[in-house]
Amino acid sequence: MIRTWQISGAVDAARARIAATRLAAACAAPASERTRLAALLGARLRQCLAEGGGWRLTLELPESGNGQDGELLLHVTLTGDEESSAASAPPWRTSVACLKPADAAAREARTPDDPAALAGALLGADEDTALALERLAEQEELVAFHREELHQTNQGVLALHAELDAAGRAQRLAFAAERKARTEAERARRRLTFLADASAVLTASLNHEEIVRRLPDLLVPRYASGGSVDVWLFDQDGGGLPSSAPARPRPAAAVLAARSGRPQYAADHPGGLPGVDDQPPSALDPARPLLCLPLPARGAPLGVLTLSPPDGRWDPDDAVMLIELTRRAGIAIDHARRFEHSRDIAETLQRALLTELPAAPGLGLAARYLPATHGLNVGGDWYDAFRQPDGSVVTVVGDVTGHGLHAAVMMSQLRTALRAYAVDGGSPGRLLTRLHEFLHRLQPDLFATAVIARIHPDEPTLTWAAAGHPPPVLRLPDGRVRILDAKPGAMLGLPLRQEIAEHTEPLSPGSTLALYTDGLVERRAQGIDPGIERLAAALGGFGSADLDADLPGCADRILDPLLSDSERDDDVCLLLCHLDGRTAAVSG
Repeated sequence: MIRTWQISGAVDAARARIAATRLAAACAAPASERTRLAALLGARLRQCLAEGGGWRLTLELPESGNGQDGELLLHVTLTGDEESSAASAPPWRTSVACLKPADAAAREARTPDDPAALAGALLGADEDTALALERLAEQEELVAFHREELHQTNQGVLALHAELDAAGRAQRLAFAAERKARTEAERARRRLTFLADASAVLTASLNHEEIVRRLPDLLVPRYASGGSVDVWLFDQDGGGLPSSAPARPRPAAAVLAARSGRPQYAADHPGGLPGVDDQPPSALDPARPLLCLPLPARGAPLGVLTLSPPDGRWDPDDAVMLIELTRRAGIAIDHARRFEHSRDIAETLQRALLTELPAAPGLGLAARYLPATHGLNVGGDWYDAFRQPDGSVVTVVGDVTGHGLHAAVMMSQLRTALRAYAVDGGSPGRLLTRLHEFLHRLQPDLFATAVIARIHPDEPTLTWAAAGHPPPVLRLPDGRVRILDAKPGAMLGLPLRQEIAEHTEPLSPGSTLALYTDGLVERRAQGIDPGIERLAAALGGFGSADLDADLPGCADRILDPLLSDSERDDDVCLLLCHLDGRTAAVSG
């Protein structure tokens, strides 16, 4: 249904506006839509009245779904009257959504002509405006509520950001502290590793000069600048104090460290090193900082280690580590000096006790003794040779378990006891049996091995006995070599009763007997048998003329090849007994 209104003045415009809003209300248009329609239509009508001329308002009432999607719409169109000056104005259109079609009464309703009724209708139309304003107020309150809620949310977000920022800073500080702790831990680990490795290197040697030579190699370049490491050792007889006139000028800080036993730091700036006294720079080289560390041993310094930093100054923890390293170096040097002193005493005692070989017609003797060059393995091996009343010559080679002064003393006691027992003219087996009983009573925890051979120049027989000792090697006049490996007795001093058997072997002029200790033939990786075979081959390689002419030279030529692969960690004894073949040839 379509309804139209002609508008030529304000009253017509008011009636048209009232009619449009009433029809919209009759079609159950929402109040907001009715208010929008009234406001838009009122504004357009005022504009039309201002422009002048005649206008026509057309309302198309909904009877069924007339929208694009089947919805109910109230179409409003305002156009200029064809016979007026507004005929050329473009039409104005708007639509209002409705919930139901208008009933018949609403379709036929007419706008009142009475001014009072018209005023009442206008006031009624404002009810929609009031309702819309009320809804608008509610929306404004809702907006204000949401605005406050948004403000609170923003404040919370800002607080959260502040907390996150603080947490981030704390985390960064924690990460920085962790990195610093890891760095310090890694530095500490490197220091401890260096200290352990350096200690192993220093204690691996028992030569104090070698230890002193190793110190600069250990310290440069990580903890000392090149060429700055100096080790000043005092004389061993100086009572632990530096001599009044050192071999070359020493920094005053080094002398003070030697006399006070405290580390000293000499430089033009304080060192700030724990446990170290600061001193003025050295007059010998004022521009070079010096750290002077005493080498302690048994309460008194035995020297001073002086060094300069690689990068201008030391870290305090590095200084603590260097003080500890110097302490360990001092102990290692002191132990090496003690060892060298004990070894020299043992070697001197051993050589003093070794026998001057007797002279016997037709029998040549040559002996060699070499002390160990590594470790405290000196003092256990010995040889001896002496004549018995019947003119026979007794030769002995033995080895006492243990080393050092104690072994040397026990060796001398065994040698003296053997000579005493041999005065009665006992055989080799009987002599070893008596030595076994003597050692077991004298030193129950000490053992020895020995081999005794008796040779009479006028008798073609060799008598020998062994107790736990490597077998004798016999070279025959024709150059053949025999290893006299008859079963020996047990070691001397073992807690058992034994009668050590003796053996005999024919002996012709030109024969050579070799007695020796295990240091000559035994190697850790190979055992003893290959060494004995090498000794036999070396002895068999001599001609009879060589043995007759230069028996000591032959002994030297045996030692050189056999010891070429030896670590020399044990004493070596070799005793050669040679029946001169030239005497037999002259007699024949």
